[in-house]
Amino acid sequence: MASDPADIRGWQRLNGEITTSGRIEEQDVARLAAIGVRQVINVSLLSHPEALADAAGKFAAQGIVYSHIPVPFDAPKEAHFAAFRAAVEQGPKPVHVHCIMNWRVSAFFYRLHRDHQGMAEPAARALMAQQWVPDADDKPEWQVWADFIAPKAG
Repeated sequence: MASDPADIRGWQRLNGEITTSGRIEEQDVARLAAIGVRQVINVSLLSHPEALADAAGKFAAQGIVYSHIPVPFDAPKEAHFAAFRAAVEQGPKPVHVHCIMNWRVSAFFYRLHRDHQGMAEPAARALMAQQWVPDADDKPEWQVWADFIAPKAG
C-alpha cells in the first residue's frame, strides 16, 4: 500500500482508519484511493476558490464515497457537527475528512474525541493544536469557533 501523502496541506493521521487535511487537489484524489480511503467527507464550501471542482465525480470515479457537509467558516452549527459525526461514525472506513486549512476539521474532531469518544481533554486539544487552536485573543473572528468547541452545559 502507498504511504500517507503527507505533503497535502495540513495532513494528519488520527489513527488507522481516519486521516484529515486541508484542501484536496486534483492529484490527491488518486493518492487517497492508493492508501485505501473508502470515504471522503468535505466540510468546506464548494464556492471557496481553493475547492476541488467536481469533487463528488472525481471521488466516485475512484470508488470513494463522497459526503459534503458545507460548514460556513463564520457560522458553524450543531447540525453541521451532528452530520459530521454521523458520517464519520456510520460511513465506510478508512475515512478522510478535509476542509481548506484543516481548521474546521480539527475543531470538529476535538469535540468528537472529547464529548463522544471519551478522550481526555488535554489529549483531544493536543491533536487539534497540531492544526489550529481557535483563540479569539489571536483573532476576534475566531470567537465563533472558540464558542463552538467550548464544553456544553448539561
